Amino acid sequence: MSTNEKVVAFIKETFNQHNSFIPLHEPRFYGNERKYVLDAIDSTFVSSVGEYVNRFEKMMAETAGTKFAIATVNGTSALHVALLLAGVEKDTEVLTQNFTFVATTNAISYLGATPHLIDIEEKSLGMSPEKLKFRLQEIVELKGGIPFNKETGKQISACVPMHTFGLVSFIDEIISICDAYNIPVVEDAAECIGSTLNGKPAGSFGLLGTFSFNGNKTITCGGGGAIVTNNENLAKRAKHITTTSKIPHKYKYNHDEVAFNYRMPNLNAAMACAQLEMLDEFIANKRDLASKYELFFKDLNIEFVTERPETKSNYWLNAILLSSTEERDAFLEFTNSNNVMTRPGWELMHTLKMFQNAPKGDLTTSTNIYNRLVNIPSSVRVNS
Repeated sequence: MSTNEKVVAFIKETFNQHNSFIPLHEPRFYGNERKYVLDAIDSTFVSSVGEYVNRFEKMMAETAGTKFAIATVNGTSALHVALLLAGVEKDTEVLTQNFTFVATTNAISYLGATPHLIDIEEKSLGMSPEKLKFRLQEIVELKGGIPFNKETGKQISACVPMHTFGLVSFIDEIISICDAYNIPVVEDAAECIGSTLNGKPAGSFGLLGTFSFNGNKTITCGGGGAIVTNNENLAKRAKHITTTSKIPHKYKYNHDEVAFNYRMPNLNAAMACAQLEMLDEFIANKRDLASKYELFFKDLNIEFVTERPETKSNYWLNAILLSSTEERDAFLEFTNSNNVMTRPGWELMHTLKMFQNAPKGDLTTSTNIYNRLVNIPSSVRVNS
């Protein structure tokens, strides 16, 4: 039996699905989802006003380890607003990693800012502190305490590291480096709910953090996102500008600035509350799956991407690193042709036509990782 055949057989056995298609990551609904959604329907509050939105925000703040959480329609809108709150303006630059989902760089672009691409490191597949530090030493000139890129003349207004696949980045080191240059950090924790560094939840380290609850995430409400922060003023402003900047009044509709209609609907929040109740169970299930994968791939001499010792990952998407692009492509073709969904990593940001001229540092590691990485089925197993 070939290596690829062994992998397919193991995945089908592990998911107890021998004759049906195994997706990369599908949602699970066996908690109070139906009960809460029907309750929201019966209440007639199905849009952006409703008790489940408030309940979700309280639950999300507790989960994220922050004082405040603001519910949004999706993770991209959460990041868009968080960047605005952090002070990102048109014609500035925002540091972010080259290996990320395009929503990260899109959100930067919504504000008329330019993504400045930084390489990743191999342990967490997140932004490399070393590459970040080197790049800042190379290009930054402080003017009145404000960092500017000497090469472009633009202010560097923020840094957005992304926690990749549920693995926690070297976020504490990244923040320390950025603090030296007065650069605020906004965490893209879209994939990392429930993951921790030294017991502290991902998303709670930066000035603001953002999460996604898209259909393929560890927990989902169809769409949905959240902004989290410990800063009360930022939290109040986030709530205000995500609800069209409407001034509270019993019946009048008055607004004090151009803003966004980004509030999560109560119907989605009902499902989100039920999913959050299942988070610990889901993560335990996914961590057990990751342990099984780690042992299996070790026997095959294939590198399985694991958490760092001081971190606890939710293992949203499991990943392996093959020896070459040719081996990766053959693996992708074989598995997908045999009812096991696998995928390569995201196309690197510097290769997309929208961002190919973005300022960047050395991107050797992200290119090397992209050429070898494959994501494998990572759903919560129903019959585990």
